[in-house]
Amino acid sequence: MADGTPPGSRRGLRAATARLAETLLGLGRTRLELAAVEFEEARARAAERLVLVLVAGLCFALAVLAASLLVVVLFWETHRIAALCAVTIVYALLGLVALWRIAGQRKTEAPAFAATLAELERDREWLANRFGGDK
Repeated sequence: MADGTPPGSRRGLRAATARLAETLLGLGRTRLELAAVEFEEARARAAERLVLVLVAGLCFALAVLAASLLVVVLFWETHRIAALCAVTIVYALLGLVALWRIAGQRKTEAPAFAATLAELERDREWLANRFGGDK
């Protein structure tokens, strides 16, 4: 050719660029699919947890009401104020224990999209090592 480059090298460069683009698109698609799967799992867990919390909350509220009424009725003639105080303290302690358990679960739970972020970080490192980037 007139510019001094052999005719096959342009096709080789174009083919290599196309392969690189195809590889990068494939990586991106895989990462997006992983993110979508993790999102669906997180959404399903959150929905299930919400339903269970609502059912448990309603049942416990009714049980608390019934137990409170039972205790107050049993001690109405002798110690009604002490019975009301004891019931209140017991339920406040149970509420604190429940909050403590929720906090403990949040600490041990993996963050959302942890696997996707790890894969993207590995891809970034691979690209940086492959193409000579600093990071």
